[in-house]
Amino acid sequence: MKALYFDGEKAVYREDYPKPEAAPGHSLIRVLVSAICNTDREVLRGYRPNFRGVLGHEFVGIVEQSDDPALVGKRVVGELNEGCGECIYCRTGREKHCISRKVIGMEGLDGTFEEYFVLANHLIHVVPDSLPAEQAIFTEPLAAALEIPNQLHIRPELNVAVIGDGRLALMITEVLSLYGVDLTVIGKHPEKLKRFQPYAKTERSPEDTYEVVIDATGSPSGIELAKNIVRKRGTIVMKSTYAGDVQLDLSYFVVNEITIMGSRCGPFEPALELLNKKLVQLPPIELWDLRDYEQAFASHAFKTGFRFT
Repeated sequence: MKALYFDGEKAVYREDYPKPEAAPGHSLIRVLVSAICNTDREVLRGYRPNFRGVLGHEFVGIVEQSDDPALVGKRVVGELNEGCGECIYCRTGREKHCISRKVIGMEGLDGTFEEYFVLANHLIHVVPDSLPAEQAIFTEPLAAALEIPNQLHIRPELNVAVIGDGRLALMITEVLSLYGVDLTVIGKHPEKLKRFQPYAKTERSPEDTYEVVIDATGSPSGIELAKNIVRKRGTIVMKSTYAGDVQLDLSYFVVNEITIMGSRCGPFEPALELLNKKLVQLPPIELWDLRDYEQAFASHAFKTGFRFT
């Protein structure tokens, strides 16, 4: 079986990787398309130093085997975090924070850069027939964008800044634009900022301060800029994950009563709904053969990934 394996130092393309078998409560999924996330790049840079296995977690596939007959033959997407089902977090609806959770492509579970993989049934979501796989592939990152209004009351009268001009920043911007907020995107690349202009004001250097600032830069520099432009008693939402540490003057946040909120995985069903109703419009994904993974990772396309046949 074809797979892209992380050996702790680098990605290795293999054609001899063993095909998995589904345990009870799990499904065997044949991958149709799988997309590269910035987190996959960060894994290669050391973000998950203990992980060894197949990379990838954004996918659209077909369930080929399952002990849930309703799933067999369905096109599906799926969530990342499989909890133990018994700890305080799993018992209180916080499975993605399970102390012993497994995460596909990052922690204890092979990911989706392979022809077949296994996923727990309760993490699987059926894709509407009318939604093409090339659009459904955006479900997981769009769900991450939707987690912000899931966690924070986005009042229409707020002024909000999104720092970053990449893929996740665009999804966050499109989602928040649906709330009618006064929205500004701050980025470095004029050609990328053009994508944001239907949804928000765009700036390369911030000229105001904001009640809510969302860091979607994927860079350690994002939190420092967020600190400089958030208003006193405002909120910073952290969406960036990266290998490395940052140094902060925490007393500044205390004195100015600034809330810092981490935000990651979000709700899949609303994301599928927005995509299916075309309420979120995203550029097409660029798809490669798995053996061409180096070119795929190096591409500057809006979104890249792999097509499996």
